[in-house]
Amino acid sequence: MGPDTSTTHTPALKVRIWGTRGSYPTPVAANLGHGGNTACIQVEVPNGDTILFDSGTGIHQLGRELAAQPGVPRPIHIFFTHFHWDHIQGLLGFAPLFSPRNTLTFYSSHSSYHLRHVLHGQMVSPYFPIEFDFLSSTRTFVQVAPEGISLGDLSISPFALHHPGGATGYRISRNGSVVVYATDHEHGNAPADATLLHAAHNADVLIYDAQYTPEAYTSHIGWGHSTWLEATKLARRAHVKQLVLFHHDPNHDDATMAQIVAQAREHFPNTIAATEGTTLDIG
Repeated sequence: MGPDTSTTHTPALKVRIWGTRGSYPTPVAANLGHGGNTACIQVEVPNGDTILFDSGTGIHQLGRELAAQPGVPRPIHIFFTHFHWDHIQGLLGFAPLFSPRNTLTFYSSHSSYHLRHVLHGQMVSPYFPIEFDFLSSTRTFVQVAPEGISLGDLSISPFALHHPGGATGYRISRNGSVVVYATDHEHGNAPADATLLHAAHNADVLIYDAQYTPEAYTSHIGWGHSTWLEATKLARRAHVKQLVLFHHDPNHDDATMAQIVAQAREHFPNTIAATEGTTLDIG
């Protein structure tokens, strides 16, 4: 028998979903099919660095896995869309933050001073027993410029979303493959919608805020979130390959999510709802 000349395909991008829920965690049995943890996704890269977007409660389990890995830890990079509680609260239980073995770099569209101030603020008395300045890890704070940033051959470009207090989406690309992370966006603002459409153009995967049903949205106008129907409209207009509904409403159990996905697929067939533990291989 001759040598095995087969090769294993390595995707250009691999996205792992750690937290899917919006507003606040809902770890109840009826929600666990899609997950009860708040927003956190990971982009895996060949060099082994940990690259994350948002640090909702979904980051906790990842922290446990990273802490259990042998050898010298790889750097950890965390990009924030904004600083509402459901997107930062998981840091309080993120094991690498408390270890002198780890180096973490935090990124946002705000100044490095503001970024540090916000993260420090959730760990002051009486909210938390350990102050941010006394943590053992090495921490750096970076403002992402409008032209974006590169981590090796991974390019990350920010763009503005329409959300109370502001929020940032990210277009993540490597070797021609593209993921767009656009959570916490309310449709209906023409400039922001145009920016998002441009950022999402021809993306392989669009991860989009679809917290509300169209019916529920009528009583939540101005709250900063969109609907599954608007998600499908954007996916069609931007010619994306796959739509991932994200930032699930805390009150949407798995049965409700199944109905939402079925309705969304009538408008954009390649639609799924984000599920904790899911890995998406892209490219």
